[in-house]
Amino acid sequence: MIQKPLLFFALAVLTIPALAQVPIRINADLTEAPRKLYHAEVDIPVSTAAAKSGQIALTTPKWIPGNHRPTGPVDDITGVVFTANGKTLTWRRDDVDLYQFHVMLPRGTTSVHAHLDCIVLSRASDKLAVLEWEKLMLYPANTPVAKIAIQPSVTVPAGWGIGTALQPTGSYDPNAKIGGTTEFKGTTVEQLEDSPVIAGEYFHEFALAPDVTPKHYIDVVSDEPEDSNLRPALLAELNNLVYETGAAYASRHYGVYHFLLTLSDVAGGEGLEHGQSSDNGVGETGFARPGQNADLLAHEFTHSWNGKYRRPYSLYQTDFATAQVGELLWVYEGMTQYMGNVLAARTGLETPQQYRDRLAASAANLDTKPGRWWRSTDDTALAASVLRGGDPAWSNWKRGQDYYPEGELLWLDADTLIRKLTNGQKTLTDFQHIFLGKGGNTGPLIVTYNREELIRDLNQVAPYDWAKFLHDRVDAVTPRADLDGIDRGGYKLVYNDHPTATERRGVATRAPLAPNVWYSLGLRVNNDGTISDVRWGSPADKAKLAPGEKIIAINGRTMSSASLTKAVKAAKNTSEPIHVLAQTESYVKSYDIDYHDGETYPALERVDGTTAYLDESLKPLSPQTKLPAPEKEQEADATPDTSPRRLPPHD
Repeated sequence: MIQKPLLFFALAVLTIPALAQVPIRINADLTEAPRKLYHAEVDIPVSTAAAKSGQIALTTPKWIPGNHRPTGPVDDITGVVFTANGKTLTWRRDDVDLYQFHVMLPRGTTSVHAHLDCIVLSRASDKLAVLEWEKLMLYPANTPVAKIAIQPSVTVPAGWGIGTALQPTGSYDPNAKIGGTTEFKGTTVEQLEDSPVIAGEYFHEFALAPDVTPKHYIDVVSDEPEDSNLRPALLAELNNLVYETGAAYASRHYGVYHFLLTLSDVAGGEGLEHGQSSDNGVGETGFARPGQNADLLAHEFTHSWNGKYRRPYSLYQTDFATAQVGELLWVYEGMTQYMGNVLAARTGLETPQQYRDRLAASAANLDTKPGRWWRSTDDTALAASVLRGGDPAWSNWKRGQDYYPEGELLWLDADTLIRKLTNGQKTLTDFQHIFLGKGGNTGPLIVTYNREELIRDLNQVAPYDWAKFLHDRVDAVTPRADLDGIDRGGYKLVYNDHPTATERRGVATRAPLAPNVWYSLGLRVNNDGTISDVRWGSPADKAKLAPGEKIIAINGRTMSSASLTKAVKAAKNTSEPIHVLAQTESYVKSYDIDYHDGETYPALERVDGTTAYLDESLKPLSPQTKLPAPEKEQEADATPDTSPRRLPPHD
């Protein structure tokens, strides 16, 4: 394919005079967030060309960077009224591009005022609000967004604090929580969309690693007052994260960085990267205990380098209207997935054992995913915009956003290969210093790349046939997952008759799921018996069970976690199939699952006599990192299987 040349795009926060134009002025009003409504007042200068033509085309964002699909919330934007010189203007939506508004201009119009509302059914509650600016922005269409000046302000209820990477025009203490309107320095539409705001009554801002420049903060809002007071141990681990990213990437590409964290059972549920901040939302107690959501902040922070600063050429567009092509998402997301998990272990956000347990679960899921018979990793990236947000039914046959975990295995493979090729003298870190640290410390920039540059930079660290390496793992259809990094790292993927301690803890804290019978029966089952997915080619598939059915009984006993586990265990000692009674939409059917291998759970097992490159990759790089005392791992409830085995992904 034809690759575009390397491009550099300045994103630094520009002063309005530097842009040599009158800025748009926008006030975002979040005072009605508890009613699920945001409001905006926007003043938009009219160009000479628009004034002469008698109309101006205004637009809202469609392709939001980081979402990898067209998620602009135009359908939630309502109450749109345009005025000029005190008179209401006529407008019509574009026939094809439904994000555009064509506004008729009276003679002599120099500025258009727009009022608009946005219905916000998520990310807002009685006590907090999260603003991603695409919900309220209007700006001239068909114009590079990096060249449109804009002056933002935000209004919040009295007593609320505000967290954002935007720079206030005057002195502002977010912990004072005075509420009202805060003015921010002029920027561009491109940078404003990349600068979310969180606000809330229970707000705290904490400085991180104060000896590091630029400055780093974590801003927290919550629905309950005690939740925003983060654990001291978590803050210490985030200090480590600041130190470790500096050592890993040898650069910083922002003027300031804010972790924006929402703790809410109502308004949580987010993980979105931005150049100078990240929007992270979890449940109310999502960081109350060690090891929870361990990689979230590390993952989104890494995106400041990998995804925001270094961005695939086909994912960067000069506007938010042109489709983004996802062909290199196995770098953008895949390498970030790898580093987010590695950094979680390097900083103490999770233990090395927890890292290995999660890696085993991810690798096993990929290795037993029959959709890889027909679909390459490259295709999961190219099809990202249609695979995101899909239903779980038969997802193992369809495949989903596998460029995340496939990329993690690929970059682990590359890391351990570099270590082996150089006798441990170099690692993936050396590549990242070149690739992510290009240009040294900068302000927020976008520097695009293509596959050829990846290969050149990898060869600079360790000469090898990296073109074939990437082709075999990304472009080719591969029936088995890339386990070479695990094997070369001194471990092997095995299957035991008991879950890891990490999986047991996860089951206790996540959404209601029955015991993991994915690698035995081939079912994902909720505690109420509803089947969310059936593994293609598994015993459950051969028995003709289907997603959406609800298991009523197993071996004559009503469905429960205990009866499901008992049935799987009992089947190991008999030739009798497991008898299942399940309800479809209108019928009750019986099924026989012919399975006799007992409980099956993935784990990593250390291979004696090999170099533990995988463990080496988890060691901190920065001398400033201070790891907490490691947690003592709980013993397995069951006697370990004395003959761990690799499980074939299908018959």
